[in-house]
Amino acid sequence: MVSSVYSGAIEGLKAKLIEIEADISSGFKRFDLVGLPDKAVEESKERIKSAIKSSGLKPPCSRAEKILINLAPADLKKEGALYDLPIAISYLLASKQITTDNLQKRLILGELSLNGKLRPIKGALSFSLLGEKHGFEEIILPRENAAEASLISLLQKSNIKIIGADNLKEVVEYLEDGSSILPFKEKLSFKKPSYDFDIGWIKGQHFAKRALEIAAAGGHNLLMIGPPGGGKTLLARAMPTILPELSPQEILEVTNIYSIAGLLNSKYPIVLQRPFRAPHHTASKVAIVGGGNPIKPGEITLAHRGVLFLDEFPEFHRDVIESLRQPLEEGSISLLRAKQKVTFPCRFILVAASNPCPCGHLNNPFKECVCSPSQIAKYRRKLSGPIIDRIDLFVELPYVPFEDLISPEKENLSEEIRQKVVFARKIQAQRFKKGNILTNSEMGLSQIKKYCSLEESGLEVLKESVRKGTLSPRGFYRVLKVARTIADLEGSEKIKTSYLQEALMYRTNYLV
Repeated sequence: MVSSVYSGAIEGLKAKLIEIEADISSGFKRFDLVGLPDKAVEESKERIKSAIKSSGLKPPCSRAEKILINLAPADLKKEGALYDLPIAISYLLASKQITTDNLQKRLILGELSLNGKLRPIKGALSFSLLGEKHGFEEIILPRENAAEASLISLLQKSNIKIIGADNLKEVVEYLEDGSSILPFKEKLSFKKPSYDFDIGWIKGQHFAKRALEIAAAGGHNLLMIGPPGGGKTLLARAMPTILPELSPQEILEVTNIYSIAGLLNSKYPIVLQRPFRAPHHTASKVAIVGGGNPIKPGEITLAHRGVLFLDEFPEFHRDVIESLRQPLEEGSISLLRAKQKVTFPCRFILVAASNPCPCGHLNNPFKECVCSPSQIAKYRRKLSGPIIDRIDLFVELPYVPFEDLISPEKENLSEEIRQKVVFARKIQAQRFKKGNILTNSEMGLSQIKKYCSLEESGLEVLKESVRKGTLSPRGFYRVLKVARTIADLEGSEKIKTSYLQEALMYRTNYLV
């Protein structure tokens, strides 16, 4: 007898439908798995045997029988232990140890322990989206994943039933009588993001704070250059506190990424705060952009809709820095392997920090710089022209004077700036409501031409910069985007020349 159940496989950030077929015939004791399984799937045979036996049922190969399990489609590699439960159910159906109807409307996932207990899996939210897409009525999975899988009912108003089970025996009983497990109905409360930091606590650096405001309002990339201890890291860590809250669609995107990466909090499996990722400068290219076998998302994808902070930017490996070119330009990255192509989203705000020279004391009025001109030039050449061209705002941080250090802290400055940022973002949301972009930084040429018209005096200012060679064609359009954001912060429909001059000042503040 041939039986089949449905499960899923993760490819990139999406789940694909998998059909698991079981065929039992008389013959020598044999248990074969076909359909491009990896080592973890191959080893499921031993886990399944022990789990079925521990559940009081007859395990595979307990008598003279030949068992064949097929994982279809055969050309898609199956990875991980999430197929344990559906393979076990498929076998029990084929061996007539359980009987049930309507399995074609149920998606089954879960890893089995030797005693039949179900262990949590990665990507439960992706499988919920898969079930909704293909019209499944139920998803049966480990109880620890039920809350995460149920997010689809909150974020997309889905009616799919989430059945969370503790062990194989519970699943078998549920399939036979349908009453041993109640559908998961608990709803997560949406907690408002709270921060234990305020940008007003950072002393001085008013110019940098203004640049952070503009970057947050338009989604622009920012490079801060300053001496050690000047506040670069603190300013970067304050960035999430001035960003608007995630929209429901953004919550779904980010939570799905963290679900597949296995980074969700098991007690509260939802991401409500914008991500802030700060990898060390020794991180590899794969760790930053993604890759490996199987292909996994990197830091740029984990920072999607949030902030990627690269401290000591020139100290990152050259290949890592150069690999950011496409993600910064397109907001996505395509990773190609011999038999696989995966595209990950990575629409993040890059906040980078750098010293002005190797010793960090160039132009320090109190401490002499010990670097030679050639050392300074070599240090700056670590950031290539194409990378610098993709950064919108450059800020030089001066030393903080003593008077600023002892000045009273300004409370709730983050909230004040966030309100301005939210105001600007609402203008952009209205502007791009018919498109598929959210912020000014994502505008293409057609949108720039439509929404970034300038006064005659503004054109003259840009013409002079282009003639001097301080603006490349890419830089020209990036200045227009920043000027558009400054105008939005001021509530102005027109881009005034003063807004353009401010945008140009940030742009030409750093020369390679």
